[in-house]
Amino acid sequence: MTGFLWLTVPLTPLLAIIALVLWPALRDRLMPWLWLVCLPALWLVWSTPEPLVLTWLWPGAEWGLGQLGSDAVGRAFLGFTALLWAAASVFSWVSQRAHAQRLRYWVFWLLALSGNLLLIIAQDGASYYVGFTMMSLSAYGLVVHNGGPGPRHAGRVYLQLAILGEMLIYAGLLMRIFEANGLLNLADWLPAPTNTLTAVLLIVGFGLKAGFWPLHVWLPLAHPAAPAAASAVLSGAMIKAGVLGLWRFLPEADPWLQQAAPVLVGIGLISAFFGVVVGLYQVKAKSALAYSSVSQVGYLLIIVSLAWLHPEQRALWGGVLALYAVHHGLAKGALFMGAGVAMHQRFNRWYWVLMALPALALVGLPLTSGGAAKTALKAAFEDTTLVSWLVLLTVGSFGTALLLARVIWLTHQMQPVADSDTKNVSGTHPAMLGSWALVCVMPIALPWLWLELRSAMLYSLSIYASWALLWPLLLAAALVFAALKFGWRTPAFLLRLRSPAPLVAFQIKRLLSPRRGQSPASEAAWSARALERRWNRFWQKGTVAMTAWVLMVLLLLGWLW
Repeated sequence: MTGFLWLTVPLTPLLAIIALVLWPALRDRLMPWLWLVCLPALWLVWSTPEPLVLTWLWPGAEWGLGQLGSDAVGRAFLGFTALLWAAASVFSWVSQRAHAQRLRYWVFWLLALSGNLLLIIAQDGASYYVGFTMMSLSAYGLVVHNGGPGPRHAGRVYLQLAILGEMLIYAGLLMRIFEANGLLNLADWLPAPTNTLTAVLLIVGFGLKAGFWPLHVWLPLAHPAAPAAASAVLSGAMIKAGVLGLWRFLPEADPWLQQAAPVLVGIGLISAFFGVVVGLYQVKAKSALAYSSVSQVGYLLIIVSLAWLHPEQRALWGGVLALYAVHHGLAKGALFMGAGVAMHQRFNRWYWVLMALPALALVGLPLTSGGAAKTALKAAFEDTTLVSWLVLLTVGSFGTALLLARVIWLTHQMQPVADSDTKNVSGTHPAMLGSWALVCVMPIALPWLWLELRSAMLYSLSIYASWALLWPLLLAAALVFAALKFGWRTPAFLLRLRSPAPLVAFQIKRLLSPRRGQSPASEAAWSARALERRWNRFWQKGTVAMTAWVLMVLLLLGWLW
């Protein structure tokens, strides 16, 4: 099969942008069908075309994935990413169809989608960086889409950290090229040892996108601000790009990474417990879900770190990473979409069943993708030198159960008082409910559709493995029952705690703002903020949209050069 099919993966969303711009009369007719741009990626998950060498882009440029069975991580990431983006695109069409700036939303949406898919199929560092940058910068438009002080603050923090991350990754990219004797292909980077500075640059740079502690500060701000569908792909798909970058950019066997692996496992465990503790005193469902993502990405960092600690088992840990990433991506996307549905209508019993499926999967209920993924992780953990830490993974499941119970409670509290109070009827649209339901049932369906996940699920049904999965859930259920019966409440001082990230971002803004009493000439010479303000006044309300057009044109010109 021809390798040119790989071009359709990132280019189809960009062609959809051109169609939306050039045919305004057909714009509203095209938007319901934009989910179709994900079909080439889904098709190529199961087909086996040869990778496409693109020497006309730059030396070493290559797009594609390994043959079936040889690149489990890449195919798993491409599959769940395309599926989640497709379902969220349908959800977005319903939720944004009456929005005045829906064209701007779709431009950023499709740019981020194109970048997300490109970085997965990229087999060279430069292509990965292009896709990563497209995704990261375009996601800013999704974070600030709703407008208002909250989204602006969240967007400011997100953009500052995204640009910082891009700079660190770019520096690490150049150093990896030097370490690999000028080669760009990611396969040539795996055996090439790295130095401490390169590893730190890439771990911090990709960690800012992944959002594990202490690099998580943008996540709890961005998710409540962004539309529900955008939060679903931000948490379900985009933050996984940071984990995938660590997996592909850094060598499989390196002395420094092997020595640092126990420390990174510790950071992953801190992230897992920190996300639970802080998430428990959140008062918004999407904020609690954001901290749940901080917690769950800690487990992904643990998996990658253990692969560095035991490089001879890289294939084993690659399989575990694929299982866990697919499980978390779809389950967390379903929960964010469910929170979006709850804003528009009250749930009946079937809606609560749909909401419970991904929640129970994240906890690790047997017969779900979560039970299979957690069992595979624990089984692989038993063969490591850190086996004594295994009990912490089980305690983490107990914390996850408490946090997801808090999410369900907050989702119940955020519903309209009565159906008659719902002025926006988009929540009842069959397409929105259908796309949400599809993602919700994936934790149950995937173990029967995916052989590797099915094997792990069947192993989890043993008495020992089932009890290890069930007792944290039962203990959390008993604690939740006691809290409801005795009316326990979150202490008031915890509810007043705030993240320091907005304050830091505001201080950076003040640092760049003009000082009072300065002349216009001095102000212009001193302040970058003054130039930004004049630019904003020039474009008025079209600033964000113009950014999208400029980014799209530059990317297209770069590919056609």
